[in-house]
Amino acid sequence: MQFVVPQFIDIEPKIIGPIGPRQLIILIVAGGLIFLCWNLVSNLIVFILIALVVAGLGVVFAFVKVNGRPFHYFILSLIQTYTLPQIRVWEKEIMPTKVEEEKKIKKETPVAPPKELLRSRKLSELALIVDTGGAYSPDEEEGEGENFDF
Repeated sequence: MQFVVPQFIDIEPKIIGPIGPRQLIILIVAGGLIFLCWNLVSNLIVFILIALVVAGLGVVFAFVKVNGRPFHYFILSLIQTYTLPQIRVWEKEIMPTKVEEEKKIKKETPVAPPKELLRSRKLSELALIVDTGGAYSPDEEEGEGENFDF
């Protein structure tokens, strides 16, 4: 059975023209804040300054991407970078149960017997096999002659 692999998963769905749902919500919130400022601020110049700042932030948060990620992720990463410590130290805690288990495992595992040392005769036979490219076998007797099967 063939499954359809989703493509273009980085592209947000569009609601109104080129505006996606996340962007639309951010712009609606910015518009609501501007409307709230219109009702609360009586001075027109102060309102225009506040409205420009809020509208600018709304547009930046809605449309700007840094390294292919939305701007609010960039701001969150920036805050996290400055709040977390710059030097990370790994402090390994040794738990007594793990140490005891390791000691038990070491005691239970049998010790491998020491390997026997190669005698000079066996070593010379192995060297001869390697030198002849496997043509010599220790099972052959010397009287049969040489075997040159290639």
